[in-house]
Amino acid sequence: MVAGLTVALGAVSLVTAGAAAADPVTLGGGSGIVVNGDAYCTLTTIGKDNRGDLIGFTSAHCGGPGAVVAAEGAEAAGPVGTMVAGNDALDYAVIRFDPAKVIPTNNVDGFVIDGLGPDPRTGDIECKQGRTTGNSCGVTWGPGQDPGTFISQVCGAPGDSGAPLTVNNKLVGMLHGAFTDDLPTCVLKYIPLHTPAVTMSFNTQLADITAKDRPGTGFVPFGAVA
Repeated sequence: MVAGLTVALGAVSLVTAGAAAADPVTLGGGSGIVVNGDAYCTLTTIGKDNRGDLIGFTSAHCGGPGAVVAAEGAEAAGPVGTMVAGNDALDYAVIRFDPAKVIPTNNVDGFVIDGLGPDPRTGDIECKQGRTTGNSCGVTWGPGQDPGTFISQVCGAPGDSGAPLTVNNKLVGMLHGAFTDDLPTCVLKYIPLHTPAVTMSFNTQLADITAKDRPGTGFVPFGAVA
């Protein structure tokens, strides 16, 4: 399994003392984020936990507790959140966002998350939204080798780590990495001539968070509907 980050160029500028506060940025599942100024990844989702905090998620291999998170394209505004928990084995990192700096959305470039769904079944069509390759959909092949993983024929590339996976607009997973190095990760995102992706079960991740009473416990995505 290959879990990739990406290399990209981020704008950097100076802010003079006394300058007006930057406008809040809009973030949702599929938005690009920058961790510690150099790791470009994808936000899985954003919403509230049972503490009432504004919470988001991405892959743990993007960064760990204490890492600061900025919105891609708005790096000059500075950090808008901090990673506060994570699990390397289940590859999740929990981000606590500053609600004064972030406007949550459940629609990123037409990719909608309107709630949480059960783990996908073999044959289900999953769709993902990544900051590198955008939207792609593919069939679910079945469970992966490691606990809490499944194999999906979606397109991914470096920078898509953390990208949300949905079935019928319900969040079911998070992009982890490529199934193998032997095939390209993404040839044409609308044609499945690429290696499958290894994805993490979002339900498994939330169960671990709840069992440890970590930030993110009781998470509900922004814009969730019954």
